[in-house]
Amino acid sequence: MTGRVHAILAAITAALLTASCAYTTGVTGTPAGANPDQELPTIWRSIATDDDRQRISNVRRSFREGVADAAAGGHAHEVAQEGILLQPDAGRADPRPPAGYYRCRFVKLGSQGSVPLSFVAYPWFRCRIDDQGETLRFVKLTGSQRPSGTFYPDNRLRMIFLGVLVLGDETRAHVYGRDTTRDMAGILERIGDARWRIVLPYPRFESLVDVIELVPEDQGSAG
Repeated sequence: MTGRVHAILAAITAALLTASCAYTTGVTGTPAGANPDQELPTIWRSIATDDDRQRISNVRRSFREGVADAAAGGHAHEVAQEGILLQPDAGRADPRPPAGYYRCRFVKLGSQGSVPLSFVAYPWFRCRIDDQGETLRFVKLTGSQRPSGTFYPDNRLRMIFLGVLVLGDETRAHVYGRDTTRDMAGILERIGDARWRIVLPYPRFESLVDVIELVPEDQGSAG
């Protein structure tokens, strides 16, 4: 009986080690989120860094602080014009989006102090979502700042985003968890019949919260 218990414990330990390492590199050595064929664990808490778990736990606080700071900075009208996109509690049930190409744009709210602007809305870019089974792979295809990563199931109102920031003419994403200045973490919510947003609390630079709006390409702008 003792030998059987030891064998079971050894198997459990091996499984945990495999899960903890799976997000760093796949069989080809490419970063998680950069290889669409890589099998990733679906339990995001076993993948996220301690710092990113903390950021995700404070997502609503950062959203409210960002909206308040933008309004205090003279941008209350711009925030109001965005409607439901910038309302912290606007998430609806069934957050998982279909695979395909999307129009996406960044809205940055609040200022960390080093950057004086408290509201910046960028134009539309192109993004893509790929279905990986339980998870979804997300990548922003155009622009000088391009998030790349994975959406993980969390609950009926949101999915979790963990990824990295690709800059400039870089052609390969960094490995999540190795460079805190590139790590990205947040939540994905559905805010309309064919409209989603990624909320990124306390990003490393510039703003207090970043919001990425997503609409399918065939839907055009959400207005």
